Amino acid sequence: MEGDCLSCMKYLMFVFNFFIFLGGTCLLGVGIWVIVDPTGFREIVATNPLLFTGAYIMLAMGVMLFLLGFLGCCGAIRENKCLLLFFFMFILLIFLAELSAAILAFIFRENLTREFFTKELKKHYQGSNESDVFSSTWNSVMITFGCCGVNGAEDFETAPRFLLLHSHNEVPEACCRRELQSRDGAIIRKEDCLQGKEMYQNRQVWRAEKWDFMICFEVYVSVYDARILYGLYIFVSTVFMVLLRETRHNFPIFTRKQLL
Repeated sequence: MEGDCLSCMKYLMFVFNFFIFLGGTCLLGVGIWVIVDPTGFREIVATNPLLFTGAYIMLAMGVMLFLLGFLGCCGAIRENKCLLLFFFMFILLIFLAELSAAILAFIFRENLTREFFTKELKKHYQGSNESDVFSSTWNSVMITFGCCGVNGAEDFETAPRFLLLHSHNEVPEACCRRELQSRDGAIIRKEDCLQGKEMYQNRQVWRAEKWDFMICFEVYVSVYDARILYGLYIFVSTVFMVLLRETRHNFPIFTRKQLL
């Protein structure tokens, strides 16, 4: 009975890591294609710091998941102690990194407030300046999720950098409603929107099934929540590996030959 359970755990671990391996391979392939593609996409990425950084992050994540999945698959199916040891050490390093990020997020949790994001937006936002990563990121969030600033269009009334660069506009273009909610979508009545007519601006509250969501603020905070949740996932995976190792140590009768 115990041998069947251990064998089942081995194959479950193989399947789980196989999907991680596939995901890492896909990310790695896309990252390499974006960076070396000769048809012109590379130039577009290179001119946008946000896309340029994202491409290398995708590449790094692909390499990490590829190695993690490979070590997990081979170590599980071959019951190779060396590969499983490297897999465990890899998991441990990732866990420590994510734990550090979670601790930092907890320490600076007082900064994850609406007032903090509003202050940072007013201080650093430069409008349609795509060479500035901060402004480009905010533009992407506002366009994608159909919102305007943290609290609404009033956030830009006292934003010094935005007012200096766009003195004739009440709001940035990213706040304007579009036919298609993406950067490629045509802006609806652009001049009216930029002059402050609210009916042509993104609504700050998104309504779905009688629930209201303040989109932009939640999108930024959710990044930190995701880091904490991923850290917990790594912790659970580490505990699972320790339990598996202890099971094999305490029940040495379940060798590969006996399981077969």
